[in-house]
Amino acid sequence: MARLSDHVDWQYVFREYWHLYRFGSAGGNPVIRSHLKDVRNRLNAELESNPVVEFDQPVQLPVCAWLGRALDQGLSERTAPVVRALTRVSGQLTWRYGYERMHKSLARKYAYAELMGPNGPVLSKNVILGLVLFGPKCTYPEHSHDGISESYICLSGSVSDSNYSVFTPGSLFFNPPEKAHRMTTGDFEPTLLAYAWTGTPEKLANQKMSFAGRKS
Repeated sequence: MARLSDHVDWQYVFREYWHLYRFGSAGGNPVIRSHLKDVRNRLNAELESNPVVEFDQPVQLPVCAWLGRALDQGLSERTAPVVRALTRVSGQLTWRYGYERMHKSLARKYAYAELMGPNGPVLSKNVILGLVLFGPKCTYPEHSHDGISESYICLSGSVSDSNYSVFTPGSLFFNPPEKAHRMTTGDFEPTLLAYAWTGTPEKLANQKMSFAGRKS
């Protein structure tokens, strides 16, 4: 049975995630500060347990045509350490949609890859960490999450959250449970986001993704 200690490149990915959530700013917001600490504590607990690693077959989806550009762009930003670590494991990622029904136009501009969570490759019942990749001119429809606190850290490109704010590399945005939100990306460059989900093991294991403001 393979463990995280057997995969040095993956160990460094999660060390860099820990740094993102340790040294990223909460902007003076106590709710976000608490979320950052919660993610760090959950990640620390997983790393100390030396979790099981189970790789699926690597899968690329159409938006992965933009992945090289997104990684290259991230290497010139303050997010370069985590992007560099992700580049080392990018060939092992399993990209997914997460939806039973996927609009044809979105299917070419969106995918996610779970790094740690119930679906692996690094198995955890207590936290989900992963990546979201968007192509240029992408609108990710409004949705919400049942019982899940969610944060994104922009690694490259730019993204607008619900048409109110624009986030660039190093920025964090937070969505508490049940908060409806949508995302749009810029006209010319892809956007790569790191994300973290926290909640109960039951909620993390049984999220059903859906759009149109329904709980996912």
